[in-house]
Amino acid sequence: MSDFYYGKRVLVTGHTGFKGSWLCHILKSRGAIVTGFSLEPPTEPSLFKIARIYEDMNSIIGDIRDYEALRAAFRAAKPEIVFHLAAQPIVRESYKNPRYTYETNVIGTVNVLECIRIYGKVRSFLNVTTDKVYFNREWPWGYRENDPLDGFDPYSNSKSCSELVTGSFVRSYFNGGGTAVSTVRAGNVIGGGDFASDRIIPDCVRAALESKSIFVRNPMSVRPYQHVLEALFAYLMIAEMQYFDYKYSGSYNVGPDESDCVTTGELVQLFCEKWGGLNWISRRDGGEHEANFLKLDCSKIKQTFGWRPRWNIETAVEKTVEWFRCWQGGGDVQALMDEQALEYAEAINIGVKGEVMCLRV
Repeated sequence: MSDFYYGKRVLVTGHTGFKGSWLCHILKSRGAIVTGFSLEPPTEPSLFKIARIYEDMNSIIGDIRDYEALRAAFRAAKPEIVFHLAAQPIVRESYKNPRYTYETNVIGTVNVLECIRIYGKVRSFLNVTTDKVYFNREWPWGYRENDPLDGFDPYSNSKSCSELVTGSFVRSYFNGGGTAVSTVRAGNVIGGGDFASDRIIPDCVRAALESKSIFVRNPMSVRPYQHVLEALFAYLMIAEMQYFDYKYSGSYNVGPDESDCVTTGELVQLFCEKWGGLNWISRRDGGEHEANFLKLDCSKIKQTFGWRPRWNIETAVEKTVEWFRCWQGGGDVQALMDEQALEYAEAINIGVKGEVMCLRV
């Protein structure tokens, strides 16, 4: 396993969220000097508290919309590498609070980029967006990085705007050297420790813990579901590679193989089988518009880095259930997270022997 992150000063925005907590856990395990900047954990319970992510790092509670607070965090962290994950990430919540969503996802990104510009010593910056940034034509093939950006709902559109803001800063301030910048558009991630509302796997877990049926509002919608470690290890790889060579800067899709783009109903059925003793019911609730068909074309990241998914959808669900069962039974979730991350890292190193990614990740 690469020792690149050992001793590196890393700033993670959104570190109290699901993906941010996993990312900080991995970075700390690799010896990075980690500072996090985020609001309090967005859920109760939260992975951040359960796995004591705040230990052995500098955890700063603050609002990404607060530019002066963020500048102070940069001064404290002195980062070489920045991962920007802070966001309002829920589609339905964006319909209820569009202004807050845009302020967080767009102005928050502006604030991060401006801090990087003024600080002047960040070598590698990764803006984590979403598969939903594309103008969705509901077609059956995957979107590519050069397809038009224009998400439908306030959340998706705000992340499209975040992409455009990042592109403008690159062209205006970071073009050709200094800070290498990439945006990464990941598919729908699942994994242990996600307690968010209006997400299918957390909804399944809540139903399972309460011995209730699982209600699925869009069982035929197709999404690029993948385990959170698939996305996080891709983030780590890209940030590392562009740290050494600016040519790796750009936009990248990160999603599962075609065979693992399943319907929500198929995903829930897999969860029921892995958990045991559950059933699900299709029930529309008259909610706002959400995409019915969404896939990503990941040819670019595959060709550039030799990357490819390692855990299929069945394994992803199995690992997710394993984590929640461990937590439910009072087990050591930190140890399990280490075990799962190591298992995934070994799958990469075994699977890509001789390929570019094996040199760095």
